Amino acid sequence: MGNRNLVALKTIWIKECTRFLRIWIQTLVPPAITMSLYFVIFGSLIGERIGTMGGFTYMEFIVPGLIMMSIITNSYSNVSSSFFSAKFQRNIEELIVAPVPTWVIIFGFVGGGVARALIIGVIVTCVSMLFVDIRIHNFFVIVVTLFLTSVLFATAGLINGIYAKTFDDISVIPTFVLTPLTYLGGVFYSLSLLPEFWQMVSQANPIVYMVNGFRYGFLGASDVNHWLSIALLIGFNLVLLLLANFLLKRGSGIRS
Repeated sequence: MGNRNLVALKTIWIKECTRFLRIWIQTLVPPAITMSLYFVIFGSLIGERIGTMGGFTYMEFIVPGLIMMSIITNSYSNVSSSFFSAKFQRNIEELIVAPVPTWVIIFGFVGGGVARALIIGVIVTCVSMLFVDIRIHNFFVIVVTLFLTSVLFATAGLINGIYAKTFDDISVIPTFVLTPLTYLGGVFYSLSLLPEFWQMVSQANPIVYMVNGFRYGFLGASDVNHWLSIALLIGFNLVLLLLANFLLKRGSGIRS
């Protein structure tokens, strides 16, 4: 039983990785180009006028946030589009009726999203090294935050794919929820610059904790406690994984 589940998990994961690697020009190259533009415009041009942020050069300050932003968007979009495509082509029904537990299907799809996010993270990090010297304060915090964040948004993308009824539905959340929360999540600024009221409001944004936890791993400085960031990420992951498992077992958005 255990070996069969492992084979099924590995098969789904390899299929998901093959899917985005086969079209690498569309999945891996655009984030590198987009982040390069961010570094040139916000880092080099605007950063020279801003000076320092939180005791670091502006370029150093925004690098962790830009890496995290690319991880969030790519892990989410990979799974949401992949799962909805499987649902649209009615391939997912074969997985549902297969003699494998629901968690195998979930971790297979999520694993593909995590793999793409990690590759994008490495690519964006390499691009950033062309503009600034990367410093690492706590490698453990970097790895844990990166992994938990990619799992979280890959699972969120899976849930979006479950509920989506058309291809347009999978772009609603990224456009109207993820993008505003990301830009207001402290990627380009420190929360300490905000008035006290807006600092409190910003603390309700979960992406603030992900960006700042990741930034602590690089710079050793953060607007929030990095252990709190990791704890919240673990909690969010458990909630979304349980929700995805419940929805898939019930056949929500799949069975008519």
